[in-house]
Amino acid sequence: MFAAHRAVVPLRLFLVVLFGILVIFQTLSLPGQFAAMARESPDHAYLRWPLTGITVFWLLCAQVVVVATWQLLTLVTRDRIFTDASLVWVDAIVWAILAAWVVLVGVLGYLLFTWHDPGLPLLLLLLTTGVTVLGLVVVVMRALLRQATVLRSDMDAVI
Repeated sequence: MFAAHRAVVPLRLFLVVLFGILVIFQTLSLPGQFAAMARESPDHAYLRWPLTGITVFWLLCAQVVVVATWQLLTLVTRDRIFTDASLVWVDAIVWAILAAWVVLVGVLGYLLFTWHDPGLPLLLLLLTTGVTVLGLVVVVMRALLRQATVLRSDMDAVI
């Protein structure tokens, strides 16, 4: 457990950096990018607000994962990771990944029927596969955490 505690501080530092980058993308970069796209390509200007909304939503899902991870790290440092409180935060991660996945599948489905160049749909297919794998890994890890929580409470009851 000592190695895990040594990783908490650097991980928290990078979570803060990641959250800040996500906020910059969410508020400045992506809305500005889609506004520029609308100006430069008026035939695609109708995509400005849907793309802005979808990407801001995906970044919001990522922010939920960052906050939940921060909370799980707090439970690790307090040696309370094997409690029911941790399952709430893992559930938040699962739901955020699921919400992002549903929107991603919707976008992929739309592009498969409307896009002529296969590059973007293939990229989104790769991203969808990666998010699917990530979500399933988190679900398996949640099940393992649940088992460990039950074992820990059983051991606490014996002691």
